[in-house]
Amino acid sequence: MQDRPSLRAPRGFTLIELMVVLVIIGVLAALIVPNVLDRTDDARATAARTDVNNLVQALKLYKLDNLRYPDAEQGLQALVQKPAAGVPPANWRPYLDKLPADPWGRPYQYLNPGVRGEIDVFSFGADGQPGGEGKDADIGSWQ
Repeated sequence: MQDRPSLRAPRGFTLIELMVVLVIIGVLAALIVPNVLDRTDDARATAARTDVNNLVQALKLYKLDNLRYPDAEQGLQALVQKPAAGVPPANWRPYLDKLPADPWGRPYQYLNPGVRGEIDVFSFGADGQPGGEGKDADIGSWQ
């Protein structure tokens, strides 16, 4: 006996099969998407901590060369451009190529004298306001 080719047309997916696949994709998305979104907030906070640490290290080099930190009026800008205001630093050199913005697009804050240490460098977090919890918490050199 020889096999004859089937004359039946190829069968497609039924509506129920498509609905089952869509429900499975929806359930997987509902489980995975919140975890991915939480990772974004964690990544921004980690980037802010890294930036703050780098700024503090640059400020320490500034102090090593000039025997003091930039004053509040000179701010973090003193790390990239020789200050014209206040007491001019005697041994200034560029300490950074440019000042980074925090991961939310706002400038880092600088206090001299600091509230929590000799100097404070910090970001206000996602909300841009002092204080807060979770992703809105301040991220600073005291942590």
